[in-house]
Amino acid sequence: MSISQHDNDILNVLFDPNLPFGSEASCNDSSLAFDEGTETEQDRTAKRLEIEGVEHAESGRLCESLSSFSAAIVIAPHRASCYNNRAQTLRLQGDVEGALQDLDRAIELSGGQSLVASQALTQRGLIWLLRSEQTLARDDLEKAAGMGNMFAKKLLVRLNPYAALCNQMLCQMMQQLRQCP
Repeated sequence: MSISQHDNDILNVLFDPNLPFGSEASCNDSSLAFDEGTETEQDRTAKRLEIEGVEHAESGRLCESLSSFSAAIVIAPHRASCYNNRAQTLRLQGDVEGALQDLDRAIELSGGQSLVASQALTQRGLIWLLRSEQTLARDDLEKAAGMGNMFAKKLLVRLNPYAALCNQMLCQMMQQLRQCP
């Protein structure tokens, strides 16, 4: 059994009142695909190094993580995901300028229209927020949200006090409706 888009939108608001209302809000990251062209042996090796880098980062071994991502970039400098992943590690190590450079490169290599671009724009938007650069943050987050990035959409709602207020009022109305006999 499938439900209408409108019903799906209402369910999204009920379960996450911080999301904007409407069908444009119910997109998700899976609508974007990793499409970096024909995969070569270098690409496969770089992917393995990226996986290794993520595993190192998750284990708190940031130096090893950075080495894995840097090696992946040497092997496949055309892969946007390598730069996006390395940017995360650089940011965790406190090298925000290096992270911004890698995010710029990831966005450039991806053509600004892929899952990697969406992730890089969101990550860069977060850095702008930390630096109190609201306009730059909003620009990046709006682009990422336009590609279906739900995390970017949530951040945008939180940055917009009017949208947050409307969502809060809608949530209160829905709670009142649920309490009615």
